[in-house]
Amino acid sequence: MDRKPVKLILVLAALALFLAACGRYVSSYRAVGLVRTNSAGAASMSFMTLEGRMVFRLKCAPDQRLNYEAKLKNGRAAVYYDAGGTKTELFSLGAGGELASSFGPLQKGTVYIIVETDGRCEEGSFRFGTAQAEGN
Repeated sequence: MDRKPVKLILVLAALALFLAACGRYVSSYRAVGLVRTNSAGAASMSFMTLEGRMVFRLKCAPDQRLNYEAKLKNGRAAVYYDAGGTKTELFSLGAGGELASSFGPLQKGTVYIIVETDGRCEEGSFRFGTAQAEGN
């Protein structure tokens, strides 16, 4: 009995399981001096230089808001969120930009935060966190 087809089937099955376990978005970046954190309810990064895409995954309870802060000395970046299957721009930031705001309420589930640079960005920091909406 030839074992090659059996091995191929096992390898393909393992690959399918691996790909199914991956998140909806994938980080792909080049960075210098990058410090990144990501827990269930908060995420942040600061960097000297960053080029590419950084993805964070947060868990959200019903009626929570997404709070965010961002600063960028040079370059341009756009930040998107996906809380239900659609990637939507949250904000964009250019050289010298700084902002702090919130968005929501959101539905219960996973929220993806996607930071995409337009070329090389320098001396930036981004912070995101989920919090209960006021009055709840």
